[in-house]
Amino acid sequence: MRQRAQRRGLFALGLAGLLALGIAFPGPSLARDPSKGELRSQIAFRVCADPDNLPFSNDKGEGFENKIAELFAQSLGLPVHYTWHPQTLGFVRNTLGSQLCDVIMAINAAHELVQNTRFYYRSTYVLVYRAKDRGTFDSLDSPMAAIARIGVVANTPPAVLLTRRGLINNVVSYGLIVDTRVEHPAKDALDDLANGRIDMALIWGPIAGYWVQRSPVPLEWVPLRPDPGLTTPMDFRISMGVRYGETEWLDTLNRLIREKQRDIDRILNEYGVPLLDAAGRLINPPPWLQPAAARN
Repeated sequence: MRQRAQRRGLFALGLAGLLALGIAFPGPSLARDPSKGELRSQIAFRVCADPDNLPFSNDKGEGFENKIAELFAQSLGLPVHYTWHPQTLGFVRNTLGSQLCDVIMAINAAHELVQNTRFYYRSTYVLVYRAKDRGTFDSLDSPMAAIARIGVVANTPPAVLLTRRGLINNVVSYGLIVDTRVEHPAKDALDDLANGRIDMALIWGPIAGYWVQRSPVPLEWVPLRPDPGLTTPMDFRISMGVRYGETEWLDTLNRLIREKQRDIDRILNEYGVPLLDAAGRLINPPPWLQPAAARN
């Protein structure tokens, strides 16, 4: 049983929860064009991915990153080959940086270790609560937030909101840098919410949207918004990552993102990913956030 503890104090910012580690396997041989500095394979669509990190990816091909990789590979007429490594510290270095694969399917669009494609979705952290607690634990502005047990993955932006609001003593903390073959902290937080061990969970939207759909106890979520004057964002643009200098490969992926955006959006919607438009508004609000007329 994973140990949990109430933690007090300010958490550092981070999006490391979007990354992962794993065991690296050699991919197919490379066909290089030295004049262009391209190291990517010409005979396979080689993906750096986590083997057990739903809803993003797993070694059974069940994640939305798997589906998008298949979509792109089909467009290029190539098979998909994976280098598996749990997503955590060292993921980029041990996969893309070691030339074992050619693309990370999802990474923060401001990540410094990779050359980013254009972003292909924008999502947000969300507050998840039990559906029966709507009106009680569905907002950090609720008077009940002062006594709520609030689950947060350590070192993620929502911790700043809690600190600013004086709620950090309410936090039940879940680990961030973990081996996903063993631990799934965000999923554990949602399980604890469903089982009544916490009252709110502040979770990255793509994770929350997927597991809320599969919870045996009805759960709902609302987007988290930064407080006025708070510079820490709650929403992020997600791109793909390639090695620096591979401009032709970057151009190819950008072209595919433009051409396949509707298909990408369809896949993301199927997985319950909260999607934001350019103004930060939800494109695909769930039923409980839709006007009553739209639900009928």
